Amino acid sequence: MRAPDFWKRRGVAARLLAPLGALYGASVAWKARHSRSARAKARVICVGNLTAGGSGKTPVALAIGAHLQADGKRIFFLTRGYGGSEAGPLRVTEESTAQQVGDEALLLNACAPTIVARDRAAGAALAAAEGAEIIVMDDGHQNFGLTKDLSLVVVDGEAGFGNGLIIPAGPLREPVTQGLSRADAVIVMNGPGPNLAGYGGPVLRARLVVSGDAFAGKRVFAFAGIGRPEKFVTSLQEAGAVVTGSRFFPDHHPFRPGEIAALRAAAGEAQLVTTQKDFVRLARQERAGIAVLPVEARFEEASALDALLARLLDSLPARV
Repeated sequence: MRAPDFWKRRGVAARLLAPLGALYGASVAWKARHSRSARAKARVICVGNLTAGGSGKTPVALAIGAHLQADGKRIFFLTRGYGGSEAGPLRVTEESTAQQVGDEALLLNACAPTIVARDRAAGAALAAAEGAEIIVMDDGHQNFGLTKDLSLVVVDGEAGFGNGLIIPAGPLREPVTQGLSRADAVIVMNGPGPNLAGYGGPVLRARLVVSGDAFAGKRVFAFAGIGRPEKFVTSLQEAGAVVTGSRFFPDHHPFRPGEIAALRAAAGEAQLVTTQKDFVRLARQERAGIAVLPVEARFEEASALDALLARLLDSLPARV
């Protein structure tokens, strides 16, 4: 779904729904206190957030995974597989489709072995059995079935926490102070960031950057089904593209052949371009002629990321 406009401000609709949001936040607090949490044999890094919608979790998870791989660590990604039909636990393969495991799982699997599991503890057990030293969990800050060794909260530096209210009155999954109390570090993406409500832990800064200059001067027609598609258009413009038009769909939208045909007609002579997440949801026969904007999360200070991960890496047993 696209985030409703009233999530940006405290209008009538937000105020009417606020009591339901308070109940939702209380339910998360109850689960945090009463859920039984399993400990995996591998170390677990959770990359989560406090809001619904796109904050940059998956690019951050990919960046951390690549960083750990460069350090010689055996990593697996773990994700719920949102939008996919498979409950898991199962290992993503080259034959897996977005309809089965979700788009994020396919992106993660291009970097490192990936497990899809709605039961995160069962997924972590499978990853450990297949040789994982470190599990990077994409999303799950509000999932209490698996003990985390390092909990990172990603915050959109531009959108922040919206109107500051909890679903369905606003974008928050839980109260800010409640969520930040479980965070070992906060990663602010693309912007100054919101008030972190007295949080005193480490705050890292990162940006989504476009890889390469393939779009400089190109006329493009953009389409996307992500949480904040306007960020995609901004990235294209920053990459030097001339955006002639755009069309946005709900988050995780399953594209149909007729929609792609309509997009091709609307684009005319312009290049059709979409996000990495949207591209993997396209049927293989529909992908021809559609370009992908490659982006990656880049930390402003690599040394800050090294320091954040050092405690976790030092706790790993020595290889024999």
